[in-house]
Amino acid sequence: MTRTETGPDTTAELPDEVSTPRDAATASAALEVDVAWLGEYLLGRWAEDRKASRALVSREEFQFVGNLSYQEHRARVLGQLHRLVEEDAVHRAFPKSLGGRDDHGGNIAAFEELVLADPSLQIKSGVQWGLFAAAILHLGTEEHHEKFLPDALSLAVPGAFAMTEIGHGSDVASVATTATYDEATDEWVIDTPFRAAWKEFLGNAALHGRAAVVFAQLITKGVNYGVHAIYVPIRDASGALLPGVSSEDDGLKGGLNGIDNGKLAFDHVRVPRTNLLNRYGSVDEHGDYSSPIESPGRRFFTMLGTLVQGRVSLDGASTLAAKAALHIAITYGSQRRQFTAGTSDEEVLLDYQRHQRRLLPRLAQTYAMSFAHEEFLDIFDRVFSGVEDTPATREDLETIAAALKPLSTWAGLEILQEAREACGGAGFMAENRLTQLRADLDIYATFEGDNNVLLQLVAKRLLTDYARKFKNADAGAMAQYVAGQVGEATVNRTGLRQLGQAIADFGSRARSVGFVRDEASQRQLLTDRVHTAVAELAGKLRPASKLSPADAAALFNRYQNDLILTARAHGELLQWEAFTRALAGVPEGDTKQVMTWLRDLFGLGLIEKDAAWYLTHGRLSGQRAEAITAYIDDRLLPRIRAHAVELVAAFGLTPELVRAPLASGGEQLRQDEARAYYAALRESGEAPVDEKSLRSAKKERPQSSR
Repeated sequence: MTRTETGPDTTAELPDEVSTPRDAATASAALEVDVAWLGEYLLGRWAEDRKASRALVSREEFQFVGNLSYQEHRARVLGQLHRLVEEDAVHRAFPKSLGGRDDHGGNIAAFEELVLADPSLQIKSGVQWGLFAAAILHLGTEEHHEKFLPDALSLAVPGAFAMTEIGHGSDVASVATTATYDEATDEWVIDTPFRAAWKEFLGNAALHGRAAVVFAQLITKGVNYGVHAIYVPIRDASGALLPGVSSEDDGLKGGLNGIDNGKLAFDHVRVPRTNLLNRYGSVDEHGDYSSPIESPGRRFFTMLGTLVQGRVSLDGASTLAAKAALHIAITYGSQRRQFTAGTSDEEVLLDYQRHQRRLLPRLAQTYAMSFAHEEFLDIFDRVFSGVEDTPATREDLETIAAALKPLSTWAGLEILQEAREACGGAGFMAENRLTQLRADLDIYATFEGDNNVLLQLVAKRLLTDYARKFKNADAGAMAQYVAGQVGEATVNRTGLRQLGQAIADFGSRARSVGFVRDEASQRQLLTDRVHTAVAELAGKLRPASKLSPADAAALFNRYQNDLILTARAHGELLQWEAFTRALAGVPEGDTKQVMTWLRDLFGLGLIEKDAAWYLTHGRLSGQRAEAITAYIDDRLLPRIRAHAVELVAAFGLTPELVRAPLASGGEQLRQDEARAYYAALRESGEAPVDEKSLRSAKKERPQSSR
């Protein structure tokens, strides 16, 4: 029998069957969360870099100002970038020879914090140093570093990262811009052959950029060697476009209006052969191509993989935005009072179960995102620092990036929206930042790869790993595996597992929860969700190897949604595992107990969300699925609600970082004033009589006379 059938000893949980949510909350309130310790723990390995960045963006000169035109906003953000240079805040990831620290993890950690000041500041600085300068660093050689990086780092040359085209979006391998080698002049000829090949949505392209790293199809001696990057000047020192370069301003956008996004096109623009960023592919003066990576496909993905830091930073920035949103909404919900529950006092919003359901699972999710991001950042640093830089670790890093970036950017948007609604009309006021953050972060779901495209990459990697597992298996091993799969299918799909669960539970909700609420059971269910889905997809897609390319593509398209759902479940498992590993580092005591409940809320919430899958695959009985929901509502939410304010306080977001009046204590003052007024009025004896009490008195009089 599996772990879910044997189950733990649930004797200790049986009293929960008759206790109430109020009892759970009361017992939990007696625990004390060490907010200071937890806050330091959340800051992670690069705590000092984060603190330094937070101190910087707490200054008014770096913060968003809401009453500017987009032209004024652009000018302000450009000025802020110059201030970052003056504060030596942009060099961490670059070589020590150029004034940097070779600190890749610390650089990303500090950079993410800029989102708390103004997402436009974060993204524009990301364009300059995380894309433009980083492309020169990672795709270029020492010659390029010496020639181009000093001006890129000092902002003497603002730059654009010209990859995306109007006609191809995330399909970078198919960009239409060409770079053709002219042997006679030893130059590259950069050309945009048609309108759909214009480079689009480029930060710094509309106004400020003086150069661009342009991704184009590299053609020499009539052979296309695929997409490579070339350094191309686009404007002179006065800001005028250079001959052959065209630009259009994207104008006002739905968010991030402090960035001058625009289009670029090239009409046979010539640059020296040596402007090719040639770490992974070179062309000599005779037009002969060479590369240290023989496979064109691997070469292409290696070049793109060096730029994975963009996905790392978007994951972290979205998590920070979620923290800010929950800080605002939970603080407000713990102070705002509305409606009465049979007493003279109104209830605070966060005491209502629905309000807890809206915010507390999101709080658990944000903690999971935070811990997963710290692990992600550590892997990134080990790869880019060279401590653990192998093809396998880079492939793992890219897969993790493609799994976590979609989850966090989507979650950030959903949490900002839920927080806005949970704050009512006050949340819609621009001064409370939720609407502006929501608008600015909207594009994060598309930046650095559309989320759905990235999840397809994750699913393909899962299928590849699955295929590798059996590549060299002998017939006996395969037969044993197939027999096991058939046996599992027989048990799961005939309802025998669910029947066994019902018998084991003996009709007890507490016993039902006891079988699934512990760490091992959560891990089993969440892991099985991924492994089974991958195996099913592998079986469905196996015929593709024998089909024509068109038919194979059609088969893949048929199961595209299943691929994305499987990849998403894999990403959620990564987050749950990171939370669980982080939990192991929390000392025994009250804080660990509360954090365990928070982890359980995240894990059981994932199982509840995918209850249909677990039921149809026979992994859970209906009774256990219902018990999970009841356990969340009646036990976990009340327990965590008692510490919700402490848990968001651990995010360490000071008033200068939050800058939302409704979370600054003003609501508490208003509520205290109102309660004091009505209390004094009642005590004075001058309070008017309520109409309802008069009606009640009239109804009671005939009864008393009889």
